[in-house]
Amino acid sequence: MADNSSLGTAKQAKNDEFYTQYNDIEAEMNAYVEYNPDVFRGKTILLPCDDPEWSNFTKYFASNFTRFGIKKLISTSYAKGAANREISLFESESPIFDAAKHSTHGKLFTVARDKDHSGSIDTDDIEFNGYLEGDGDFNSPEVRKLRDEADIIITNPPFSQFRKFLAWIMEAKKQFIILGNMNAITYKEVFPYLKDNVIWLGYKDLNHDMYFNVTDDYKAWLLANKKEGSAYKIINGVVMGRLASACWFTNIDHGKRHEWLKLDTMAHNLKFNKKLRRKLEKEFKGVEYPHYDNYDAIEVPFTECIPSDYDGVMGVPITFMDKYNLEQFKIIGLIAGNIRGLAGIPSKIDKDGPYINGKLRYGRILIQSNEGTHKL
Repeated sequence: MADNSSLGTAKQAKNDEFYTQYNDIEAEMNAYVEYNPDVFRGKTILLPCDDPEWSNFTKYFASNFTRFGIKKLISTSYAKGAANREISLFESESPIFDAAKHSTHGKLFTVARDKDHSGSIDTDDIEFNGYLEGDGDFNSPEVRKLRDEADIIITNPPFSQFRKFLAWIMEAKKQFIILGNMNAITYKEVFPYLKDNVIWLGYKDLNHDMYFNVTDDYKAWLLANKKEGSAYKIINGVVMGRLASACWFTNIDHGKRHEWLKLDTMAHNLKFNKKLRRKLEKEFKGVEYPHYDNYDAIEVPFTECIPSDYDGVMGVPITFMDKYNLEQFKIIGLIAGNIRGLAGIPSKIDKDGPYINGKLRYGRILIQSNEGTHKL
């Protein structure tokens, strides 16, 4: 059992020590390859925050290096995470291994050649290229230089650094696929990119939980402080951290972005959708879509209940974003109690956020059907 100081450290760092499972990486990347088989062909891919002994991103792309036609794979690791782990074989078996630098310097790994002369490039060809001058922070000059060399950036960055990490990518105008928290959709630094279709969500369904490998200290903290099924799940005897809110952000196209939502008319929803009727009757004492007090828009509590024949502005749950098709809808703005200036339409009163009958509701994405699409 870890001591109290270790548990405290684990709790503080819990959002930054989640290691993505191989099958989750594979499921997401398959969506881009299925839509465009050449999406990674001839590309240099940077995997920052990624030690291949512990992270599956390098393993996945090295395994598929030849199939995808990748030009070069670059992985960097962050030294502060290394202090809590055993030294990897990639590092310890290298002639340039330096134990003194293990927990203080970031590391550089590449895949670019068939070093074992097996006839194909795969995980056996991962090369440890030595230690970085600094700790491997993504914002360091040396990692920024690697960023500028790359065509695509793919990783699970520290969630606490998501705003800065996305800005770091956008500054360089790179393609990317990165994991983040669903709450990032509402960040003032992120939402405008989503609204303007500069970036979008990845393939993974927002209603699908993700389970991650976590550090031993954090496993102990979870077992001591959380119930199984909420923050963790034991899978094949291993404690896995659970994140119900994890999702992918990207600017690379995939087929799900072009799928149309099948919707019913407002009258049909109000008459036959039992889930909607119960919600409206319980919370609004009636069976009609309520209007916001402060915005000229109606409340749509469930994405599947978006009326196909309504032309006005609608407030929909944040989870709408993984079903957003820019050909079917346009995003008007974002309304939430702690967010100002992103609504896209004027407020009738001096209040932000979606108010109905004087009560603040959950944050909503404001959308509108594109002209003519409601008739399709």
